[in-house]
Amino acid sequence: MLVRLQKIMADRGYCSRRTAEDLISSGKVKVDGILVTELGNKYEEDTCVIDVNGRTLKPKESGAGFHYVLINKPLGFICTLSDTMGRKTVDLLVPREYGRLFPVGRLDINSSGALILTDDGDFANLVMHPSSSFPKTYLVTIDGLLKAEHRRKLQNGIMLEDGMTAPAEVRVLLMTLDRSRFEITIHEGKNREVRRMVQALGFNTISLSRIAIGPIKLDGLPSGAYDDIPLDTIEKIKKICLANKATNTYVKK
Repeated sequence: MLVRLQKIMADRGYCSRRTAEDLISSGKVKVDGILVTELGNKYEEDTCVIDVNGRTLKPKESGAGFHYVLINKPLGFICTLSDTMGRKTVDLLVPREYGRLFPVGRLDINSSGALILTDDGDFANLVMHPSSSFPKTYLVTIDGLLKAEHRRKLQNGIMLEDGMTAPAEVRVLLMTLDRSRFEITIHEGKNREVRRMVQALGFNTISLSRIAIGPIKLDGLPSGAYDDIPLDTIEKIKKICLANKATNTYVKK
């Protein structure tokens, strides 16, 4: 069956479809020995030979299951699988027996908390797609007093350089004259979105940790530790994403 190249790469557990598109466009992918740089090309999904930077991607064996792992990312780790600067990567937090797992979304090097790793490209693409509006909750500490007017701005949306943010839910946990701590739930995946929202309000972020991804919570998982995500939870996540795609509740028109 002929399938788009980026989907085949994702199905073979190498990366998400979005990352596959970047690799193709940057000239790092060969199919049957021929360099491919254009998106949209289709190939036989079970027989084509795909090479990425000298590594051959083998088809998944028939009946082989995918892995879904939750990690509590510590500070100082980056959400890629390799780094030319020698920084620690999140795949080091999961045993090699799991094979090549890639992160679903991102947490910057100075942020910690919940991160999903998987080899299921379709699942990763569904969760990360903007129309899925998948909720993510963060615990944030800032260097000032988060007043009611600030909360309203977060809840109604804030204009950033790449557009207006979707409405967020905010729950204040602590407020003093020089420090506030609150939980915020967002429904999109703009780069460093929470930090930029805080900056737009005139504050600096002291600490930022993701404490939940949809129905998945850290629930005491130690920093640097991992745990398998039950398949019924994965199915629940898919249903949430598909329902949001149908209504587009949080997608800006």
